Amino acid sequence: MKIGFIGLGTMGRHMASNLMKGGHQLVVNDVRREAAAPHVQAGAVWADTPRAVAEATDVVFTSLPGPPEVESVALGEQGLGAGLAAGKTYFDLSTNSPALVRKIHEVFKRRGIHMLDAPVSGGPRGAESRKLALWVGGDEEIFNKHRPVLDAIGDQPYYVGPIGAGSVAKLVHNCAGYIVQTALAEVFTMGVKAGVDPLALWKAVRQGAGGRRRTFDGLVDQFLPSKFEPPAFALRLAHKDVTLATALGREHKVPMRLANITLEEMTEAMNRGWAERDSRVAMLLQEERAGVEIRVAEKLLREVLDADRGGAR
Repeated sequence: MKIGFIGLGTMGRHMASNLMKGGHQLVVNDVRREAAAPHVQAGAVWADTPRAVAEATDVVFTSLPGPPEVESVALGEQGLGAGLAAGKTYFDLSTNSPALVRKIHEVFKRRGIHMLDAPVSGGPRGAESRKLALWVGGDEEIFNKHRPVLDAIGDQPYYVGPIGAGSVAKLVHNCAGYIVQTALAEVFTMGVKAGVDPLALWKAVRQGAGGRRRTFDGLVDQFLPSKFEPPAFALRLAHKDVTLATALGREHKVPMRLANITLEEMTEAMNRGWAERDSRVAMLLQEERAGVEIRVAEKLLREVLDADRGGAR
């Protein structure tokens, strides 16, 4: 199948590569032409505009930073709407505003174009290894029709419900994760300042009910070793996700007190100039306020995880 892919950044470049590995012909576009070089070298065709991508393909995917970029690519003068013919399909893989998703869907529906939201979860490693969840909203019949293509991107495509449902699921997931992250910074600074060695504390809580669900294993890569570059997921993108989640709460008159506290933390971290650092860098603010520094050597953390894996064999 001839597939269009727009947005070859942290996540998109891997998803596009996996589509090619799945035997699909790709037509690609990105704001930075150099981002497409590996794909073009592997056989993809470059298109100068989203419109040109749409005109040359049957199905188009976008993986973009946020709502402004998606709206421009979908509805702009040289956007997808100007090139997609009736009967063609557009999947947006971005973390997006459900309201914008529904707006684009409505515009495209009037022209006979199928639009589905399909945000992904699994991070860059998951995008590369194809261990990705895709939460899809839209016409279930179209989802089923293109399931083989979605399978080439991730191992867990899941139909959530009508248009926008995938984006709602993604915002629930991401916002919950960042709220937990904020809480972990708070309780770990308390524990360390109360006199417990951070490695011993981490090993202890991993044995409890929450720890057995791997609640604390997310601290290994960034927070405990205090390593925030290169980013697994940039703070500016996480800030966007929580902003969208709190906006969704306001839209539906749902109190979002914990999410708003988390957003305040992220905003302060953004104001420090940390936008391109890993999203967990916001946890440093709690260290500063508590007057405690948490540092654990990566080697020691890996030894614990490796021992766990060895014991599980």
